[in-house]
Amino acid sequence: MDAPAFARYLNTPLPIGNKIISGRMVLAPMAGLGHIAFRQLVAEFGGFGLLFTGMCSAKAVPHENPSVSPVFCWRRQELPYTVCQIFGAAPDIMAKAARRIEQEGFFGVDLNFGCSVAAICKKGCGAALLKTPDRAAEIVAAVRAAVSFPVFVKFRTGWSDDAAFAADMAKRFEAAGADALVFHPRVAPDRRTRPPKWDVITRVTGAVTIPVFGNGNLFAIQDGMQMKEQTGCQGLALGRMAVARPWIFARWAFGKNFDHSIYHAAALRMVSLLKQHYDMPFNLKLFKKFAPYFCANFTFSHFLLKQLNQARTMDALENTIHRLFDPCPQLLSAPNRNLFL
Repeated sequence: MDAPAFARYLNTPLPIGNKIISGRMVLAPMAGLGHIAFRQLVAEFGGFGLLFTGMCSAKAVPHENPSVSPVFCWRRQELPYTVCQIFGAAPDIMAKAARRIEQEGFFGVDLNFGCSVAAICKKGCGAALLKTPDRAAEIVAAVRAAVSFPVFVKFRTGWSDDAAFAADMAKRFEAAGADALVFHPRVAPDRRTRPPKWDVITRVTGAVTIPVFGNGNLFAIQDGMQMKEQTGCQGLALGRMAVARPWIFARWAFGKNFDHSIYHAAALRMVSLLKQHYDMPFNLKLFKKFAPYFCANFTFSHFLLKQLNQARTMDALENTIHRLFDPCPQLLSAPNRNLFL
């Protein structure tokens, strides 16, 4: 597959449930990174089919006030292409949250069965649900019965390296009413210490008739081409690379070229959007979650990150960005994956 053919694939509309998305590349569901400010930054560049919010607690969603919630908040204009990601362990609670999300006008809801963070798994949520396949399927069925808009499931291979288990779970999710899957081919205990096994995406894709978005180590456009060719997945979900380079969707899908000044401009815009949507010190905290991925683009990534982390105010952060990134520091040919936490 060459670049023009890949771009045509990325820009081919894809039906999901009772809706259609304009492109095959989406922002992967993430925790702590897919907030309203970052989604706006990505949206300003374009090129994506869908955006996903950060993880929202299903228990909290029915009562959340978007005016004060740091996670369950959005811009009205992004709702047609944004999926709200929720976590929880009880079918009725997840269904109730999904109803609120549909009422607010989101494109769909994403059920997180992939997060392996201890604090989430200890509550029986996230990837812990892959230890109880029947309960996971019950949650999907309860949500499906409660809403009419698209239902996504984000999940991993499981708690052991078993491709057959992943394929079986995909079948269970489809049978329970899921409209699309976002699949990350790593076992739950593996926090990116080993490469993802794309051959498991092939197994999952072959097991179902609903769209599967492949996720994991999509760093360069050649990786996207290879994943599509190797796995036959219907779409690509980009996570950490989208944080490092929020313009990556426009680059891959539209062939847009950006000169090195984009790094300085994007960092400043991130600061501006965080100031617009959040107050101190939370906005500064969110930038410092973004910073490792952004700094991974550069040769002296750890030095640059240390400098940014020393900022104690947003104004100081802006001054540091001007000092460090104008002109653009030396770029790496591929991001420093040691910072891709």
